[in-house]
Amino acid sequence: MLAKNVDLRGKTILLTGAAGFIGANLSLALLKSVDNVRIIGIDNMNDYYDVSLKEFRLSQIRELEKTVTGSFIFVKGSIADRKCIDDIFGTYEPSIVVNLAAQAGVRYSIENPDAYVESNLIGFYNILESCRYSYDNGKPGVEHLVYASSSSVYGSNKKIPYATEDKVDNPVSLYAATKKSNELLAHAYSKLYGIPSTGLRFFTVYGPAGRPDMAYFGFTNKLVKNETIKIFNYGNCKRDFTYIDDIVTGVHSVMQCAPLPNEDGVKYKIYNIGNNQPENLLDFVEILQDELKAAKVLPEDYDFEAHKELVGMQPGDVEVTYADVSELERDFGFKPDTGLRDGLRKFAQWYKGFYA
Repeated sequence: MLAKNVDLRGKTILLTGAAGFIGANLSLALLKSVDNVRIIGIDNMNDYYDVSLKEFRLSQIRELEKTVTGSFIFVKGSIADRKCIDDIFGTYEPSIVVNLAAQAGVRYSIENPDAYVESNLIGFYNILESCRYSYDNGKPGVEHLVYASSSSVYGSNKKIPYATEDKVDNPVSLYAATKKSNELLAHAYSKLYGIPSTGLRFFTVYGPAGRPDMAYFGFTNKLVKNETIKIFNYGNCKRDFTYIDDIVTGVHSVMQCAPLPNEDGVKYKIYNIGNNQPENLLDFVEILQDELKAAKVLPEDYDFEAHKELVGMQPGDVEVTYADVSELERDFGFKPDTGLRDGLRKFAQWYKGFYA
């Protein structure tokens, strides 16, 4: 047996990054499917991107909360604030912790490295320390810590698809380095204190109400304004685009299975979570513009060719991301079932409604 079953019913779950793209959608899924769950959501609501999107996601959660047996308590705060995290653990004593809070973005890590050290390193350390204290104080302790890593840890690996046993010691961005550091820290705390932890390496998550700094959203914003979009590496990039609902299904499944000690006696596991089907960036953009026209975000006669520019690779970027998800499929039956056109159609329809 590889994992211990964790029953989420009636449990208290600390979810960091609760107003974020994945965090908010995970909250919705848990409230819909888990009886009497209590979610303590924390988010600092920073302005890295449009805060109204975060407020929109929270409003969806609050509306759903009125119709379900579970509850959602929101705390506006930073995981880098040690007292805030200590107070949450002391007050609510969460049984499961899902750490999705992080400063995201590869390119922004070159502009503002301090934000990544604060959130991704100090913040995650605070989470680990509070999990440790929950074990030290004589109480049952955290049953499972699930945390976000990233496909960025693979750097410029030539071997594809990326597998979790691949060597990932050569990050090409500070963001990637912080995510690899999270994995190392989690392993150390699992080894020293017995905290069951699972890291998830996310691959290019997209969908309605997503992050505006992601390509599909940024492209759409520029096209609507009749601006030119830059397609990096002259279009010779491939990304393992993964629809948000598929990601949430995978995270939910993983939460319910805390790792048992591995061959080294450590309750620690890493999974890739992606679509296992990389798409060429130029093909992706063609599909996006088709669906934006169908949703009447762009006019039918929009001259797409006049609004795209092929440029070189950006610092920190990689040519291909491609997830080997065989372990996640083996252990949880994970198999994404949302095609790229369907996913972009849902995004385009949401965009039309939200910005109309």
